Amino acid sequence: MSSSFLLHGHDTIQCAYFLRPDMDAGIDFEWLATEKEKLRQSKTRDPKHINLGGTSFLFYPYGSSSGFPFVMSNQDFKIEFGEFNDPPFFVTFLSEALWRESAEVLHSKFLDWANGLGFMGYKPESLSRVDFSFDYQIPEVDFDEDSFASRSAKDSKHRDNGKDQTFTFGKGDIVLRVYDKIAEINQQSQKTWFFGLWGCDENVWRVEWQVRKDALRDHGIRTFSQLKEGQGSLLSYLAEKHDTLRIPTTDKNRSRWPLHPVWIDLQKRIEEQNLGEIEKELDSASTLEERRYRIAISVYGYLKRFAAIQCLLENEPMFSKDETFADLKSWISKVDDPLTWESEVEKRATEMRLGKW
Repeated sequence: MSSSFLLHGHDTIQCAYFLRPDMDAGIDFEWLATEKEKLRQSKTRDPKHINLGGTSFLFYPYGSSSGFPFVMSNQDFKIEFGEFNDPPFFVTFLSEALWRESAEVLHSKFLDWANGLGFMGYKPESLSRVDFSFDYQIPEVDFDEDSFASRSAKDSKHRDNGKDQTFTFGKGDIVLRVYDKIAEINQQSQKTWFFGLWGCDENVWRVEWQVRKDALRDHGIRTFSQLKEGQGSLLSYLAEKHDTLRIPTTDKNRSRWPLHPVWIDLQKRIEEQNLGEIEKELDSASTLEERRYRIAISVYGYLKRFAAIQCLLENEPMFSKDETFADLKSWISKVDDPLTWESEVEKRATEMRLGKW
């Protein structure tokens, strides 16, 4: 069974914004510092819901490792910022938002928010990281780390239960990762909403380049408009000159090995600018439905384990599902705190709405 292309997109984008407030405008940094200190004194790592510039955020009780005193996030961005930092804002455009909307839309959304607070640009934005991803359904993986030809000096492989799971090439400005995306979702990211975008939930491998500032500059990419204009040229370089996937032969020169069919397809799509931009099918309702379904699967698994414990404790061969539900309900009533139910549900709903799961 041959491999099939599923979709292409940006999975993470990071950008510095050079903005300063007009007179009598901007952010009340003194108030934010007070709120941050209150959170710190409360000994919590949980964020607080705030409204800033007419937009809801989760505000965190800590700064960033890169020296920004304030950090907040919502379903679209993670914003690190400070009154005296240069640049004042460093924004990470989150994966789910980039698959829901385009990079250009999110860029405009952030600027609209900042402009609404009275911040204006004193020089163009500066992209510092862009992740380009290509997803393929590959029923039978017929390559390994030795099938790649790369200009990167460093490489590594991750295996799980003896099965190849991730191939990584490079460290620094350009990193290529080719990995089992299904395993990554199940074991780490829990981004099950990809299943709806792909139309499948098995045998998906991702080809992903993480490109940082210096490599972006080498290809004339600093701003979002330059990214739109120049990403085709950059991707051609990455997929044709920097890294290739090939079919090994006895020839000692890897550059003469024939290209793997997946790479032939990838290069062709880049050359024709047929990058498979998805129709924006990802929406909040479908995402929530998918997460609810996955939680139901987990709860059902725990219910079976609960029934097994009951069997052992009661020395019975079996408990039915209905009997187990009834027993579980009685145990939940013992740990239930009616006084905190509504507040905890409201808190979790707010956090989920703002992108924290």
